[in-house]
Amino acid sequence: MSGLLEMSLGKFRNVLLNETNPVEAVIRNIASNVTLIIFQAHAQQKDVTVSFDKFPSTNNSATGADRGLISILHPQQSVCTWYLQSLEANQVFSTAVSIPYTARDPIPGGCNLEFNLEVDPNIYLEYNLVDTRIKFAPANLGSTRGESPPSCDSGTGQNSRWRLHYDIYQYFLPENDLSEITLMSHLRKMSEVKSIKANGMKMITLTTNDKTDAYFSSLPGQGVIYNIIVWDPLWNTSAAYVPAHTYACSLATLVDNCLSPTKLPTKIFFTILAVLGLFICFFGHGFWKTDLFYMGFIFMGLFFFVLITRVTNLGFDVCLILTAVAGIVGGLLLVAYWWRFGFVPLCMVLVGLMLGLLFASMIFFTPLGDYRVFRDDAVFWVTFSCIALMIPVVFVGCPRFLNILACGIVGSYSVVLAIACYLYTSLAYITLDLLRRILKNDFSRAYTNVPFQTNDFIILAVWAMLALGGVTVQLRRERGEVPFPPHPYRIWKRERERRSTNILDPSHHIPPLRERIHNKLLQIRELFRKEQPAGERTPLLL
Repeated sequence: MSGLLEMSLGKFRNVLLNETNPVEAVIRNIASNVTLIIFQAHAQQKDVTVSFDKFPSTNNSATGADRGLISILHPQQSVCTWYLQSLEANQVFSTAVSIPYTARDPIPGGCNLEFNLEVDPNIYLEYNLVDTRIKFAPANLGSTRGESPPSCDSGTGQNSRWRLHYDIYQYFLPENDLSEITLMSHLRKMSEVKSIKANGMKMITLTTNDKTDAYFSSLPGQGVIYNIIVWDPLWNTSAAYVPAHTYACSLATLVDNCLSPTKLPTKIFFTILAVLGLFICFFGHGFWKTDLFYMGFIFMGLFFFVLITRVTNLGFDVCLILTAVAGIVGGLLLVAYWWRFGFVPLCMVLVGLMLGLLFASMIFFTPLGDYRVFRDDAVFWVTFSCIALMIPVVFVGCPRFLNILACGIVGSYSVVLAIACYLYTSLAYITLDLLRRILKNDFSRAYTNVPFQTNDFIILAVWAMLALGGVTVQLRRERGEVPFPPHPYRIWKRERERRSTNILDPSHHIPPLRERIHNKLLQIRELFRKEQPAGERTPLLL
């Protein structure tokens, strides 16, 4: 037997749904100036079915976590009925609401040609680890009760649906909060036009000439609600679609779910990188070869990660291991280059380039990165390269300060990346969005807006204090010291020549390396030689 849910226009009602007993939602005493009602139901992770009939079919129902139906009212109609049902045997917690609109308000999804419903006000959401796509059906102009809405193909003039505009809004849930109660309470802020404008962030405005979809950067583990307001500029009226939410991850799976989106090898990798980065942040310039190894590790590891990911289909864990190996080799090669040639300017170009890459990524992490002009890859990469190369050019006259600055900022940012493996923070997307832009050809179409909440402010303060503290400590430690250590190969060569020409130098009489190794082996052999038996030891007389 189905349950009965008495509803009022604009009022949210929480309801428990299951598979066997559909719930009948009823609204009575509808005012005569209301021409259509959008009825919608939301659940956190399980699908719910909203239908006009007790027995749902493809053309009279919608199924999903965020779904709704439009009821266009007939003359004298004052009662509306819908049916709610879950696809799960267990009870599913959901919330439902009905939003009224009048004759001059647009009809969301009124010109649907893609989806099953004749009038479809739903937002269809698809996501992966890189980007999230939302799709929706075009709207139509409103009409009074008893009149048919204008034809969707009646022309492209100002008296047709082509005058409508679509504003896409984004709303972030509190960070690190995956509870049902939080989602349901915040969905109320994104269901009606006034509350959407007051709480959401408008990301993009589309016209009828544009495709009815949009792409956004995925934020695994972070709840996001999307909604669309369709606006009629002639009557200055608006209507809202059914909001849709996503966490860009699964709440149900046992492995790689929203509670632990970061894999164990990634946590180990970035934790080790953060420990070394913290050392570089405060002591990098004083330990020059360690500093070179660290910068070479990051540069070569980043290069090989991009290369391996682009040209192979290896799993992420394998790519991470190969990246670590390539980074170690790259760091050792840079140290070996310094030991043999000692060419400081070339080493500083690499160090400055690493700081420049991070600085350019920070610039495009701001709202500047979502400007339409940077959707063009050529414009983006030319601008990005100029900003990145500007750093080594500006500091060309003070290489020591450049190296200390790079140690402080880059080293401390590795701590931020390690924190992001255990606790969500938007600061990780400073570099992650750059990697996405490199690895995915069409990522340029995605909007990269991220939340900036309490956790982010705290972690940003920690990053700033570490960077400032590291630079200050190194500047004080290196005061009065030579800018860079002397060329090690030249020192070794000069010492060897001195020992070979100065016979008074005790080191001049040190045997060659081969002879020293041979003598050491003879000493070791003596340790294992058996003692001779006791007997007469009188020497022979000649």
